[in-house]
Amino acid sequence: MNNKLSIRLGRKEDAKGVLAIYKHYVIHTAITFEYEVPSIEEMENRIINILKKYPYLVCEDDDKIVGYAYASDFRHRAAYQWSPESAIYLSNAIQGKGIGKILYQTLFDVLRFQGFYNVFAGVALPNEASIKLHLKLAFEEIGDYKNIGYKHGKWHTTKWFQLALKDYGVDPETPELIEDVKDSKAFYEILNIANKQLNK
Repeated sequence: MNNKLSIRLGRKEDAKGVLAIYKHYVIHTAITFEYEVPSIEEMENRIINILKKYPYLVCEDDDKIVGYAYASDFRHRAAYQWSPESAIYLSNAIQGKGIGKILYQTLFDVLRFQGFYNVFAGVALPNEASIKLHLKLAFEEIGDYKNIGYKHGKWHTTKWFQLALKDYGVDPETPELIEDVKDSKAFYEILNIANKQLNK
């Protein structure tokens, strides 16, 4: 399977492939707190909106999307602008193979390049695999939102993690939009490094 794996920046046309992965999580798990599977049009709009500011990365195996990861606003007030939230979803076919770790790390490398300082991630419990993934990637566990979501007949707690992307300084520059960096040599180099790791 690892012969033609690649990570690239997503686009709205990826909505169908993304939805094929995401619908399992909506229907069968509490990993997402969403109740209804979104339409392709809704997923297209989500991708478009995220790409106005943040990276939305997809991982392909022979042109089939097998995973995706993205960042989004953690909070909307101006002082939070350096600290987005992250999410990752993988197909069953690639879980436990180390591919998700590379995909997620690539997302963080892009965010760091853009000028973000933190990433936050919430994990709905129970989800031991996701907890292990975040800890492997140097996230720090910072606390729980107890019984914050109700799905599939029970209350769920979310465990929150924080990753510091760079040293904190005074007067940080406003992070660059993904649109403004996606054609840069540095951005392509981040993807090239990831794709070499995927296909070792």
